[in-house]
Amino acid sequence: MEDDGHVLEFRLPDLGEGLAEAEVVSWSVAVGDDVELNQTIAEVETAKAVVALPSPFAGRVEELLAEPGETVEVGAPLIRVRIASPPSAVTAVQTEAEASASPGPDTADGNGRRSVLVGYGPEGEAESRRRRHAQEARAAATPAARKLAKELGIDLWFVAGSGPNGAVTVDDVRGAVPVSPPRPSVPRTDLAPATSAVPSVSDQNAGVIRPSVREERTPVSGIRKRTAAAMAASARTIPQASAFVTLDCTASMELLDHLRTTKSFAGLTLTPLALVAKATLAAIAEFPGVNAYWDEANQQIVTKHYVNLGIAVATGRGLLVPNLKEAQTLGLRDLCREIGWLAETARSGSATPADLRGGTFTITNVGVFGVESAVPLVNPGEAAILCLGSIARRPWVFRDELAVRWVTTLGISFDHRMIDGELAARFLATTAGLLEDPLTLLSR
Repeated sequence: MEDDGHVLEFRLPDLGEGLAEAEVVSWSVAVGDDVELNQTIAEVETAKAVVALPSPFAGRVEELLAEPGETVEVGAPLIRVRIASPPSAVTAVQTEAEASASPGPDTADGNGRRSVLVGYGPEGEAESRRRRHAQEARAAATPAARKLAKELGIDLWFVAGSGPNGAVTVDDVRGAVPVSPPRPSVPRTDLAPATSAVPSVSDQNAGVIRPSVREERTPVSGIRKRTAAAMAASARTIPQASAFVTLDCTASMELLDHLRTTKSFAGLTLTPLALVAKATLAAIAEFPGVNAYWDEANQQIVTKHYVNLGIAVATGRGLLVPNLKEAQTLGLRDLCREIGWLAETARSGSATPADLRGGTFTITNVGVFGVESAVPLVNPGEAAILCLGSIARRPWVFRDELAVRWVTTLGISFDHRMIDGELAARFLATTAGLLEDPLTLLSR
C-alpha cells in the first residue's frame, strides 16, 4: 500500500496457491463511498475460486483502478482510499506490504485488528504466511522442470502439472506448446464492402469484445483457463483407459426412498450420488490402488490411505471439483449433507482454494443431464475418476424373467501407468455390486 498524503493505495494481495493474477468480478463500492475496516470492497476470481476482498482500512473511496472483467496481477493497484487519520497510523504490516508490493491475505490496522480475505480465515503472523506461500509456489514444479522451462523460455504458470499435488514435471514442460499472439488480420481488397455482417471489434473503453453476426469470441480466464490447462495436461501426460458396467440399482433406489422417510435424513436431500459415493469409498478401501498418484520425479506410485473425494460440479463459471476431506470417515448421512453443501458452495462462487485442492479420487455425475455414460478425463495428480450415468426404468432380466427395473451405467477412466485393467474391473464390479445390494454396505 502506498501513501500519497492521506490517500492510501490498496494492491491485489497474494491469494496463495501460487496464484499470480485474478479477474475483477465486481465492485461493492463506488467513488465517494465511505468504507469501514473489513468491509467487502470487491470480488475477484482466481483460477480456483471467487474471493471477496475486504478493505484493510477505513476511509473514503477516491478512485477505482480496475474495471470489472479486467485481469489484475498480484501487487497491482486496485483502489485508492483517503483515510481520516494521518499516514503514521498505518501499521508496520502495511509498510512491509508496501515494500514487497504483494501483501498477504492478512493485513492489520493501527489498532491491531486484522482484515481477512473471505474464504481464507485468520492465520499466524503475516511474515510466516508469506514465507509459506513462497514455498508453496516454489513446490509447484520440480527443480528439473523449472530449469528446463527457464531454458525454453516457458512460463510455468501456464503449464498444468501432472505430478504430485499438481506439480509441473519435465514431461509437462516438454509437452507445453508456447502460444503465439494472433497475427493482425489483413483486410481483403478484392471484395466489395459488406453491410450485412459487421466484423468483431474490441471495445477499448469497456474491455469487452463485441460479437459479430456469425461469431462470438469469449476471453479465456479464471476457472476456464485453469480447467483448460489441467485437461490438456491430463490428455497429454496420462495414458488413459476406460471400463463400464451396467447394473440393476433397483434395491438402491428403494433404500433411498425408505431412508427419505426416516428422522435421520429429515431436512436432507438424499440423492443417488450420496449412495454411489458411499459404495465408492467402500470399494476404495478394498482396492486402495485406485487412490494413488504417479510421482514422475521419483518414479514411484504413491498410494494414499485417506480419501479426499472430489465431486465434479457444473457452475456458471465452469467446472469445479471441490472435495470432501477424509471422506472415508463419513457415514451416508454425513456424505449426503457434505455433498449438498459442497455443490451449493461451488455454484454460489464461495468455494475456497482449500475446498478445491488435495483431491485423491473424483466422481462425476453426468446422469443429471440425462446422459447414460461418458468418458471423463483423469484429474492430474489422481489415478482414476468414476462416472455415474442416468438412472432410468428399463427392461431387465430379473430372476430369469423380463421386468422393468431401475438401471444405470458406471464408468471409470484410469491412469494405465498405475492401474491395470484387472484392478479397474474389480474395483468397478465391486462398486456396482454394492449398489445392486446396498444392504451389504452395512458390513463395511
